[in-house]
Amino acid sequence: MEEYDFLVIGSGSGLDVANVAANQGQSVAVIEKGRLGGTCLNRGCIPSKKLLYHADVMETIERADEFGIDATIDDVAFADIVRDVTDDVHGSSDSIRRGLHSSDRIDLYEAKARFVDERTVSLSGGSADGARLRADTVLVAAGTRPAIPKMNGLEDVEYLTSTEALTVETLPDRLVIVGGGYIAAELAQFFGTFGSDVAIISRRPTMLPDADEEVSAAFTDRYADRFDVHTGYEAVAVSKDHGSISVEARAFTYPDSDANDSHSGTANRDDRITVAGDELLIATGRVPNSDTLNLEAAGIETDADGFIQTDEYLRTTADGVWALGDIVGEYLLKHNANHEARSVARTLFGDDLEPIDYSAMPFAVFASPEVAGVGLTEQELRASDREYATRVYPYDETARGSAMHAEGFVKSLIDLEGGILGCHIIGPDASNLIQEVVVAMTAGSGTVGDISQSVHIHPALSEVVQRAFSGQFTRRGDHDHDHDHEHPH
Repeated sequence: MEEYDFLVIGSGSGLDVANVAANQGQSVAVIEKGRLGGTCLNRGCIPSKKLLYHADVMETIERADEFGIDATIDDVAFADIVRDVTDDVHGSSDSIRRGLHSSDRIDLYEAKARFVDERTVSLSGGSADGARLRADTVLVAAGTRPAIPKMNGLEDVEYLTSTEALTVETLPDRLVIVGGGYIAAELAQFFGTFGSDVAIISRRPTMLPDADEEVSAAFTDRYADRFDVHTGYEAVAVSKDHGSISVEARAFTYPDSDANDSHSGTANRDDRITVAGDELLIATGRVPNSDTLNLEAAGIETDADGFIQTDEYLRTTADGVWALGDIVGEYLLKHNANHEARSVARTLFGDDLEPIDYSAMPFAVFASPEVAGVGLTEQELRASDREYATRVYPYDETARGSAMHAEGFVKSLIDLEGGILGCHIIGPDASNLIQEVVVAMTAGSGTVGDISQSVHIHPALSEVVQRAFSGQFTRRGDHDHDHDHEHPH
């Protein structure tokens, strides 16, 4: 049995902690059963955003006539675009692999890991098949994989998940997407922009249901103008006949849904629809890889969905075993995993225990329109029976937004003392614009003054954020105040 000071299962953000441990002089082992770099690099945010930028360029050219520019697209090398992105991603992964193999501080085991007791794992596959490793400290960062829903006939039909969709070199003529979250939204943007006829089936009344309700409603309306969108339906069966895939769906009412009922489309109880296409993409979320690790042998507990349970320091229920990233399930975002890795490293190798802080965790959806947000949503504030104030400011009421013909808005949510509770954006560059609010919430005073009183370049697009945090706010909350008031800066 090989003994180590520190052992990491997974080669995504867990590598950041492994490097810190190695720099502290500890003996370190990393176990990875797939490509090095984790989900984000190989099957997630890096390839998807590279592909989506190509779609952004395509969309910009197609809109050129709005600005008096006559532009035509003569050809799209779709297969070359996908291959170039895939090659780039593989090159980055291979570079990580070479670096670890050449390291004299970290041992890389390319194998599957299963716990045999609290801090001992057995390996299967590769040259280390059958080996056992033990460490004083173990970090589980093994990620997630695509969730596959129960649908009659699905096992008999070829389908794509996000993993395969990112490497498809032939553009589908007709693509049916089951799911309405950010993965469905982004892949619909990619394939739809390049010419696929896209149909979307989503159980929730709106797409992006975890976003602020006003944003998700606006996003759903925009997508309904571009694609064949069926919200409020659950896909229950799939079949294939003469090369065509048919998905049967029935009306569905989400148990916890109390908002956006007006966006349930034509879905009525007992209604059924059939949607046909050439390719089927399943984008119904992610499930943790915890079921592959034999966690019970280590005494590591999970919740009902299989995500590893941790305390505020990211310690599991097993002594000396920590966890971070998607397998914890707090936020399935790469920047969150990086944030957790920094927190674990400070706690493990610092002087004091430091709890993880999720108070201003942003998200972004790189679709068209872009969506981004941070903090509480209005539906969460309403459910908490607290008073708050809100303000919505449109892009096109700024000089830059008007010049861009930009649709969308910034929505601010504050408490009655001016503290920032949340911000939600739909429109161009939302993923960049949200960062100002994140900084105000984490490094500033956390009040509207951080934004409203800061000098903003005119006429930059960031003025839309400044104006959303200035002027008249509408008061809402437990007494349903519905009047405007000027918030003092």
